[in-house]
Amino acid sequence: MSLPTSSFKAYDIRGRVPDELNTDVAHAVGRAYAQFLRPERVVVGHDIRLSSPEMASALIDGLRTAGVDVAEIGVSGTEEIYFATDHFGFDGGIAVTASHNPKDYNGMKLVREASKPISGDTGLNDIRDMVGQNSFAAAASMPGSVSTLDHRPAYIEALLSYVDLDAVKPLKIVANPGNGGAGIVMQDLAARLPIEMTEVHFEPDGEFPNGVPNPLLEENRAPTIEAIQGVGADLGVAWDGDFDRCFLFDENGRFIEGYYIVGLLAQAFLDRNPGSVIVHDPRLTWNTIDIVQKGGGRVVMSKTGHAFIKERMRKEDAVYGGEMSAHHYFRDFSYCDSGMVPWLLVIDLMSRQDKKLSELVDERIEKFPCSGEINRRIQDAPALLKELEAIYGAGALNMDRTDGLSIEFADWRFNIRSSNTEPVVRLNVETRGDGQLMEQKRDELLGRMGGEPA
Repeated sequence: MSLPTSSFKAYDIRGRVPDELNTDVAHAVGRAYAQFLRPERVVVGHDIRLSSPEMASALIDGLRTAGVDVAEIGVSGTEEIYFATDHFGFDGGIAVTASHNPKDYNGMKLVREASKPISGDTGLNDIRDMVGQNSFAAAASMPGSVSTLDHRPAYIEALLSYVDLDAVKPLKIVANPGNGGAGIVMQDLAARLPIEMTEVHFEPDGEFPNGVPNPLLEENRAPTIEAIQGVGADLGVAWDGDFDRCFLFDENGRFIEGYYIVGLLAQAFLDRNPGSVIVHDPRLTWNTIDIVQKGGGRVVMSKTGHAFIKERMRKEDAVYGGEMSAHHYFRDFSYCDSGMVPWLLVIDLMSRQDKKLSELVDERIEKFPCSGEINRRIQDAPALLKELEAIYGAGALNMDRTDGLSIEFADWRFNIRSSNTEPVVRLNVETRGDGQLMEQKRDELLGRMGGEPA
């Protein structure tokens, strides 16, 4: 009997429960993952969604049926699977999570040894095809074992290695996990740091009583902002559900675009590792390039997406990679993304430079104002990109197709790219120190694009 495979996406598995993803599919994923990778030992963890424990149990049963030994880490963030897989030398790892999707969704993120991602062109499509056919090699004569792995002490130590514990100044921090899983780790970190933590939507709750944990949605930011202003905090941090992304607010409650955090973290690593390589995505670039070049580093552009960024970082031995979407990748964290390392680096910077977050980013925001990512529903994205290339390409200083279409002029540039999974295009515009020009060109491009907000 065949199984549905609509939950298989370009980089991971995500689908509505139970019609797109259920325990039968999860069991089959375990069988297919084992047959594809042939691992001996795999680590499995899950997020706080209501369906996650039974989904993880079915996945583990599938792995064990194929003879794979499984180590469980229980409720955890995706980055904890990345850490445990590499740090403890497992052959692979699977996080059961749907991150910031609605509460009736679930999913999985798969890695192999050294936490290298398994995405569409590196095995996920093969696993999908096996799941669809629901036909596997004979079960192992001896089922795999299952054990519990206490990974968190080593994980917490790894996170704290990014800060100078003796130099961190006492700070007031607002922490908003959005009822996802970040609060569990934050409690361990707060116990080791001189911070006074104000908790917002802190309890893990798969019902998501305060909405899905996605701080990119403007309507989800108000509780964090109000708490910062209410207690006079130095910093606000909010996470998505599986906390592989964090979002920062300054002491005034202002949301800081992820683009400027990329530049900030690039500078932090160049201070520690002079001459290092920094990888970035093509959507917004000038601020990052300016910081890295002035800091004596080498900047490398990669196609957007975690699989592409991680692959390029390994190739270049890059110390850090950043995407404006708030995914930040670290060489010493298995080249993987973390939602905990960024804010730790930021408080380290604030302490060492004795500056507020606003003081660390204001000059960069003024120097390279940007639109932030604007999404529009467009039915024929290729035709739109072709039209914009014809209009703007002739007078451009540079045109790049690393990811979508990037067109650059002396004082402004834009990138427009299609979504991998829906009829949506994403626009980013930036200028050299001219906020009025940025707004003018943003509105001009949106007028040519048409479509509905997405």
